[in-house]
Amino acid sequence: MQESGKFIPYEGAKLKPSETLERSLAFYQISNLRRSVRDFSSDPVDIEVINNIIKTAGTAPSGAHKQPWTFCVISNPELKKQIRVAAEQEEYESYQNRMSEEWLQDLAPLGTDWNNPFLENAPWLIIVFKRVYEYIDGKKWQNYYVNESVGIACGMLISAIHNAGLVTLTHTPSPMNFLTKILDRPDNERPYLLMPVGHAAPSAQVPDLTRKTLEELTVLYT
Repeated sequence: MQESGKFIPYEGAKLKPSETLERSLAFYQISNLRRSVRDFSSDPVDIEVINNIIKTAGTAPSGAHKQPWTFCVISNPELKKQIRVAAEQEEYESYQNRMSEEWLQDLAPLGTDWNNPFLENAPWLIIVFKRVYEYIDGKKWQNYYVNESVGIACGMLISAIHNAGLVTLTHTPSPMNFLTKILDRPDNERPYLLMPVGHAAPSAQVPDLTRKTLEELTVLYT
């Protein structure tokens, strides 16, 4: 629990208007290069890089500052293989029996299927669990706005991965209960997102997509 009523002075960046504009544009230009990648090289990534990325995600805001997330970081080949086998079983069932025809049609231009080699090829897997409650002195203690808080942290995680010159993929082989079992996570955690992290393979390709324009994204009230 947080200490009640303790505040410190805010120490944010103090920029000139021109610097604010320059930095906002530069960050957009960097972010606009981000793509979801499914083809990974086996080139290693230092654990310190992964640690910095996760610490960045951990700066996300959360309901009542409960920080309701756990980041499981995996490089063990055997664990990655177990996760791939289980994920592919769920994905195969989804593509064959669970997904509607409309859903499959929407996915077709992306070229996805139930095969998940990236779960073994990427040097790291980051699996995000949401913490629906905490145990404090043997009592369940509620967390607030868990999905929203973890979603924001995952967005910051993706940006931090891209900023480090790495690539990732937001993977949700639903249902994901197999991750709880394989990683032996406690009963207050639920799997939220599975992300391979590493360098793109030299031969990696991505769909030729366009993003919504500012006008399509925005409703301006002045």
